[in-house]
Amino acid sequence: MQGSNLDRLLQIMAKLRDPQGGCPWDLAQDFKSIVPFTLEEAYEVADTIERMAWDELPDELGDLLFQVVFYCQLGKEQGRFDFEQVAGRICDKLTHRHPHVFGELKNLSSEEIKSNWEQLKAEERAEKDMHSVLDNIPKSLPALSRAAKIQKRVARVGFDWDNTADVVAKIHEEVDEVLAEVNVPQPDNARVQDEMGDLLFAVVNLARHLGIEPEQALRQGNDKFERRFRQVEQLASQSGREMTEHTLDQLEAYWQQAKAKEAK
Repeated sequence: MQGSNLDRLLQIMAKLRDPQGGCPWDLAQDFKSIVPFTLEEAYEVADTIERMAWDELPDELGDLLFQVVFYCQLGKEQGRFDFEQVAGRICDKLTHRHPHVFGELKNLSSEEIKSNWEQLKAEERAEKDMHSVLDNIPKSLPALSRAAKIQKRVARVGFDWDNTADVVAKIHEEVDEVLAEVNVPQPDNARVQDEMGDLLFAVVNLARHLGIEPEQALRQGNDKFERRFRQVEQLASQSGREMTEHTLDQLEAYWQQAKAKEAK
């Protein structure tokens, strides 16, 4: 299974963690301390793909693979698991979840494949004494992604709106509830935050119904805003005045120029 470069990577990792002559930084790490780096590397992979920077992708994937190898080295040192076991587990899982490829279930439709996949995952959760459809959804997921995953899980058992119109109506309802909390003589920030959470959850639900990944959509929205605002800054600079010396209407005019420029 292991090719020469993978063997080399595992050897490098072992050397970095060698108490005699290893890297002090790598030796100081544990499972929890490298989690932030793992998340960062995963986002860098996603960013590289979204930018279609294909020449950079092998480097970023290598950084992410190194994180996996790091965990495996820690597991090996503690007698818990090693890379061979990790690779074996994913091989077993993939072959188990794809009986239409590796087993006897042939010529299944896409819907049948999806239904069988979900059934197999449910059986795996039951074997681990996980009986709720919401079990094993990581709390460390970004909030938008976790909301979407929660909604997908409950939809599988029929807890879902039948049509997009009902989802949109729920969003309007949540907006009204936010405003009801805001438009009181002394707004309670905790209650406003609670209602805002409901509103965001409803918006994620709309994205799901439209087949849109909310985390990716918001990243795209962030990038678009940043790109246009930088043009606003440039236009303001060209006027010879500071941003703060402009009225909101003037800045909005620059914003519309930036939008029109992108539309060309």
